Amino acid sequence: MAEYDKNSSPPSEQGADTRIGYVLDERRRAALAEVDNASFSWFHVKVCMVAGVGFFTDAYDIFAINIASTMLGYVYGKGQKLNTNQDLGVKVATPVGTFVGQLVFGYLADRVGRKRMYGIELIIIIIATFAQAMSGGGHAVSIIGVLVVWRFLMGIGIGGDYPLSAVMTSEFASTRIRGRMMTAVFANQGWGQFCAALVALVVTVAYKNGILNDNPATLEHVDFIWRILIGLGCLPGVVALYFRLTIPETPRFTMDVERNVQQAASDIHNVLTTGQFDRDEDAPVIRVEAPRQSTSDFWSHFGQWQNLKVLIGTSYSWFALDIAFYGLGLNSSIILQTIGFGTPLTKGTRGVYDNLHNICIGNLILSVAGLIPGYWVTFLFIDSWGRKPIQLMGFTALTILFIILGFGYNALTATTAGTNAFVFLYCLANFFQNFGPNTTTFIVPGEVFPTRYRSTAHGISAASGKLGAIVAQVGFAQLRNIGGPNKFVNHILEIFALFMLTGIFSTLLIPETKQRSLEDLSNEDQHGFVREKKRNLVESV
Repeated sequence: MAEYDKNSSPPSEQGADTRIGYVLDERRRAALAEVDNASFSWFHVKVCMVAGVGFFTDAYDIFAINIASTMLGYVYGKGQKLNTNQDLGVKVATPVGTFVGQLVFGYLADRVGRKRMYGIELIIIIIATFAQAMSGGGHAVSIIGVLVVWRFLMGIGIGGDYPLSAVMTSEFASTRIRGRMMTAVFANQGWGQFCAALVALVVTVAYKNGILNDNPATLEHVDFIWRILIGLGCLPGVVALYFRLTIPETPRFTMDVERNVQQAASDIHNVLTTGQFDRDEDAPVIRVEAPRQSTSDFWSHFGQWQNLKVLIGTSYSWFALDIAFYGLGLNSSIILQTIGFGTPLTKGTRGVYDNLHNICIGNLILSVAGLIPGYWVTFLFIDSWGRKPIQLMGFTALTILFIILGFGYNALTATTAGTNAFVFLYCLANFFQNFGPNTTTFIVPGEVFPTRYRSTAHGISAASGKLGAIVAQVGFAQLRNIGGPNKFVNHILEIFALFMLTGIFSTLLIPETKQRSLEDLSNEDQHGFVREKKRNLVESV
């Protein structure tokens, strides 16, 4: 790769190839500066909306099972509840699929392009979500087994959404608003969780009061409720699919991976001025020489400690965070019932509907009081405070809160006032998860890696998080009943505190990314980053 002295004048005596290479290198940097310094426009809003709808759908589909698993127990479980393995299966299937999807789609987005993969993952989510609502069982296979398969496939699509949406947003964003744009996309998770609980509440009340059924509510009607709850999760994806399939390729991928600087410069101008892009497939292409994605180059780049430590920091921080985030998020109904929050006094079928009603209310409270505000407070401060301070603050606050919740569990849940205090601290933990590492662990991996590995490395970091979610879900299922039903919950909270403490140290490995360009963060010299090919100067595409 040719390099030029930063203070040198344009080479005029070294030959045509060198002069053209210098011009293309300058054009690349000018085009990147145009993206980094662009004013906020309708196109930026469109990117946030198109990516954000995906995260709304992801969160709705993931966390709806938190309520639906209780409904499934009433309909298909022995003693009106799923056994430990059944409950674990329907909850852990999606994180396992997500783990696979993040690695596969992360790699493919760097290999074949963001645009070519964007939308495919949403199609998978739509099909798998609709299939869950239509699932049935038989003599050879139970409905729980069928749901596990479809939720795994849905998880693959959800997994693909993480690196794709993060990278699409970061590569189109201007430097000064990049953090807020990525936060706005990710914040749709909170609304997805809220709407899942809201839909569950509305449908439960409708059947309970006979609005959707002619006969008095029965256990059989709960079978309708969970299918409606799950099935409606595919509607936002259907709405967003067209926009996903028609969004332009990011200029950074066109420049640095496809190595077509002229086309990328044209795309940037068109997108920022008109919001559209036009690509002439018959136009001659001047290819440049630039670092190319390969196994050897990957190991060469991440073989340097300055780059490897960042990948370790983003990956472990996400792993530690998701231990608690999914450990709580997928089991909040169990925790609320365990501490007696809103447990109905009624019995029989009426008691079933009252319990579902209270579970929905509890989840709405957790969303409104902790989850949603946390995202939007991060939105306010992410580009002024920075990612690293917010992540450090969040991990520190969570460590303290989980110590109080875990070691003070028995004292807090012994009285009504203590139970209310427990719920308050629980909401506070949800708040600092989102005004903290849950948001920043999504943002930072979308910023700190070179274009040719940005999606791959984000996928690795996100997959590490889902590994944490799997560990948390399996651990929660196997540990919570030690000593009796839900008797080990306090110690699980103490374990969460330990992982939050380790997250503080992994955060120290990542750089601060606020107000820095993606190229500056890549740890690669951008002067002379590209040069003209010596042969086959003009290629026909």
